[in-house]
Amino acid sequence: MSTFVIYAIGFIILLAGLIYGAVLLNVPTQWIVVGSLVLLGLGIALGVGKTRVKDVPTDQT
Repeated sequence: MSTFVIYAIGFIILLAGLIYGAVLLNVPTQWIVVGSLVLLGLGIALGVGKTRVKDVPTDQT
């Protein structure tokens, strides 16, 4: 399993917990959706940045 998939699964579990907590606190649904989308986008951006394979420099001789 790739590093990004493991990171994404962990982030989805975190996001699900935050959504569940927001529902228990009676946060309006529209704000739960907005917050979830923002966090999902942030999670994808961070996941790609942390798990990206560095480019190998090519010899240009």
